[in-house]
Amino acid sequence: MNIPTGLSLEQEFKLQVLREQVQSLSQEQAQEYLLEVVRQNMVKDNLFKHLLKKAS
Repeated sequence: MNIPTGLSLEQEFKLQVLREQVQSLSQEQAQEYLLEVVRQNMVKDNLFKHLLKKAS
């Protein structure tokens, strides 16, 4: 199975916009943002695991 690991052009653009936005954050804001991103990623992982478990 060929799993794409790169980003689409739209995703690259969104990443660049985000890169520019986070440069103006304070260290505290950046830490809070990072923790929220990690939390959301964990929720997404849990959702995928749940859906895979239901599918099998």
